[in-house]
Amino acid sequence: MAAPGRRGAELLRTVLGVWPPGLDAAREWVTRLPLLLGSQQRCVSCVSGPASSGPRLASASRPNGQSSALDCFLGLSQPDSSLNFRVPAVSMHRDEQDLLLVHHPDMPENPRVLRAVLLGAPNAGKSTLSNQLLGRKVFPVSQKVHTTRSQALGVITEKETQVILLDTPGLISPAKQKRHHLELSLLEDPWKSMESADLVVVLVDVSDKWTRNQLSPQVLQCLTQFSQVPSILVMNKVDCLKQKSVLLELTAVLTEGVVNGKKLKTRQAVCSQPGNHCSSPAAKGPNTLSVGDPQRIGWPNFQEIFMLSALSQEDVKTLKQYLLAQARPGPWEFHSGVLTSQTPEEICANMIREKLLEYLPQEVPYNVQQKTVMWEEGPNGKLLIEQKLLVPKESHMRILIGPKGHLISQVAQEVGRDLMNIFLCEVQLRLSVKLLK
Repeated sequence: MAAPGRRGAELLRTVLGVWPPGLDAAREWVTRLPLLLGSQQRCVSCVSGPASSGPRLASASRPNGQSSALDCFLGLSQPDSSLNFRVPAVSMHRDEQDLLLVHHPDMPENPRVLRAVLLGAPNAGKSTLSNQLLGRKVFPVSQKVHTTRSQALGVITEKETQVILLDTPGLISPAKQKRHHLELSLLEDPWKSMESADLVVVLVDVSDKWTRNQLSPQVLQCLTQFSQVPSILVMNKVDCLKQKSVLLELTAVLTEGVVNGKKLKTRQAVCSQPGNHCSSPAAKGPNTLSVGDPQRIGWPNFQEIFMLSALSQEDVKTLKQYLLAQARPGPWEFHSGVLTSQTPEEICANMIREKLLEYLPQEVPYNVQQKTVMWEEGPNGKLLIEQKLLVPKESHMRILIGPKGHLISQVAQEVGRDLMNIFLCEVQLRLSVKLLK
């Protein structure tokens, strides 16, 4: 029996050679393709626990995945705007991923490289932006804070240029880390990333009216300590603003009225709003506040400002081109086939945690422990994953399973679809919920 990849290649050559004319005929071929390939229907969700007597399965709706390369080729669907099919996939085998990470880079004659660190307060949109820049979702994203628990590395390789993205946890204070018993990595990793940075990308969520009027003390401390590293300001979630004039006010405050050494010609910022009794940094002038001044709320050394929505491919494309242009001559750090430094298991665990944060209330998702009990390749190259979710209370178990097991089934379905787009293979994910002893 031919290997799945070879069988698929032979079939594609056959299709290209004897392609039947007409859209209806093309659709018929698409319907028959899974049978010709010998593929099985995707099973991405399985839940077992006290509320179920056995596995409860759910299937992905599309035999070729959402906006598959084949569907795009046939013109039967619009390609996913967030997915570029030239972007490398991540291997589902840890040893293959490890080998690729240490493989000698396949550099062109004149390689260029840039290490860019993304900094910002929790939930500013750093992982969303990183995923868009990479062209494939490999970092977890949720509305709750501290989704990213440690530094994650992504690699953009285009022509002779390689940009290394360091997606860091949201910067927090030592007091908050200690008070909430958070991992030490949330405190340490952003600072470690700065030591090797060529460029700092500072994200601010302009839709959050409580935090947008100043850079966080931790971000300012980081910028001050590494003031020799060039930095840019990215004002994210601009699509959520009803009044775009707010952007001009925020720009003046967050930059202290200075960008790339030039004074901005803007009106007084936040202080022009009723109820604010401070004087604008822009009005004071860039040299009024010293670098170490505890009253500082902005940074006058940004080289550029970008106003965008990290969910918009067009917006992010402009930023991506800027990052590529900032690269300097130097050897690549990774092979062009590397997309992220994360292991396949880490990616899977992160995607599951993303959904737990999205669907579970309050502190419940933060108390879930994850344990992978099976990770192997099954028939026809299908990836078989089984993970246990351990919770401290029976009430948490009931919440996680959901009525008739619907919630845990939905989590597995959505994670399964994400993993298919990351590994580009069939995925069968089984989740079980157990009580911590």
